[in-house]
Amino acid sequence: MTRLRELEIATRPEHPDLSAALAARWAELPAHVKRPNQMLGRRMTGCEGTHGVFPRCNLACTPCYHAKEAQRVRTDGDHTEREVDRQMALLRELRGPGQHAQLIGGEVTLLGPDDHARALRAMIRHGRKPMSMTHGDFDYDYLEQLALDPVSGKPRFEHLAFAGHFDSTMLGRRGIERVHDEAELNDHRARFCAMFERLEREHGITHYLAHNMTVTPRNIDQIPQLVRDCRRMGFRMLSFQPAAYIGNEARWKDEYRAICTDEVWQRIERGAGARLHHNAEQVGDVRCNRTAHGLSVGDRYATLLDEDDPRDARALADFIVAFGGMDFEAGGRRLRAVRVARAIARHPAVLPSGARWAARLLRRIGGVRALRRERPRAITYVMHAFMDARDVRPAWELMQRGEVSDDPTIRATQERLQACSYAMAHPESGTLVPACAQHAVLDPLENLRLARLLPARDRS
Repeated sequence: MTRLRELEIATRPEHPDLSAALAARWAELPAHVKRPNQMLGRRMTGCEGTHGVFPRCNLACTPCYHAKEAQRVRTDGDHTEREVDRQMALLRELRGPGQHAQLIGGEVTLLGPDDHARALRAMIRHGRKPMSMTHGDFDYDYLEQLALDPVSGKPRFEHLAFAGHFDSTMLGRRGIERVHDEAELNDHRARFCAMFERLEREHGITHYLAHNMTVTPRNIDQIPQLVRDCRRMGFRMLSFQPAAYIGNEARWKDEYRAICTDEVWQRIERGAGARLHHNAEQVGDVRCNRTAHGLSVGDRYATLLDEDDPRDARALADFIVAFGGMDFEAGGRRLRAVRVARAIARHPAVLPSGARWAARLLRRIGGVRALRRERPRAITYVMHAFMDARDVRPAWELMQRGEVSDDPTIRATQERLQACSYAMAHPESGTLVPACAQHAVLDPLENLRLARLLPARDRS
C-alpha cells in the first residue's frame, strides 16, 4: 500500500506540498493582484534568490544594488554552501518543490568552480531549479571545471542556467574597462553565449541563458538596438531593470526617477518589432513586473498569448485548471506522460481550447511555411522595476508592525511588497523577505556581520 501511495503522489500533476504552497501563496496575496491571469499562487509560488552567501564583486556598477559593506566580505566556499543549504531548505518547506532560484549575491564566479558546483547541488537537493547570476566575465576553462567532475571528467550537471549581466553601467570588465555604448559589449555577449554552446557541443550539457540590463537615462534609447543585436546570440530571456535608488549610495549617478516603465517597455517592443502582451499573464504586481512570452521565427516575433483575445484568456484559464503548477521537466518521460493524462482527465476542456490556441499561434508565426524555413526560438521579455530605498524602508518597518501607511506612496510600496514575486529566505526567523526589503533594509547590517565573520583580505 505504501508503494501504491507513493506512485499515486508521484503521478499527480502537482506534488501535494506544492499544492499546499500554492494555496498559501494565493491566500496571502493582496486583493488587487488576484486576477484570472495571476500566475502567483496558481502556476508558481514565486522566484527565489540567495543572500549573504558571496556578497563581494570584482566589477563596479553605477548603480549597484548591493550595500557598500559587501566589498568587505571574503568569498568563502564553505560558508556559501552552508548558507545556501539552510536557505533552500526553508524555501522547500514554505514554497514546495520545483521552483526557480537564483544563486546570487556579488559575483558568483569569485567562487571556485568546485565551490560553485557545491552550491548548485545544494539547491538541486532541495528541489530548486538554480540559475547562476554573473557579470559573464569568466573563461571557458572555469565553465568546464564547474560542469565536469574533477575526478571522472564526466558531467556533474545535465543542464546549467546562467544569467549574464551586460550593460554600459558596469566598470572593470576585462578588455573593456569602461563602456560608452551598449554595442561595445556585443562581442562579450556573444562570447558568453558561445561558451555554453561549446559546452553543449563537447559534453552534452544543455543550457538556458538570460541577459540582464540595468536601464538608466544614459542607455534607455539604446534598448531597441540591443534587443535586435541579441536576437540570435542564444539568449532565451532578455530582462531589463530600470535603475532605482537602492544599495550603494556612492554609485547613484543619474536621475533614475526620470525613467517611466512604459518608456522602457515601448523601447523593448521597438527592438522586438512587435507588441509585447504583458497583460496576458501577471506575475505579482504589474508595477513591479512585466513578462511577455513569445516565439521568434527569423526576425518575426509572435506572442504566445494575445491579451486582447478572450479565446487566449480562456485557453490560459483551462491550462491552469488542468495543470496548475505541474513541473513539465521533473521525472522521466513515462512519469510526465501519466501526469499529463491525469491533468487532462481532471479538466478535459483543456484539449479543445489548447488545440484552438495552437492553431492561432501557428497563424501568428506565419504558418507551416515559416516553420519549414526556420526553427522557432522561444524568447521571453521581462522588466523588473525595483523600488527606491527611501520608500521601502518606512513601508517595511510599518509592515513589520502590522500597520498600513496613510501616505499614498508608502501605501503603494506596501502593496507591491505584499505581492512581491521575488523572495529571499531567512532560516533564523523562518520567514521570506521581498528582495527590495532585503537590499534596502537588511543587507547593510547583514554584510557588517559577515565582514566580521569573513573579513576580506584586501579591499579591491
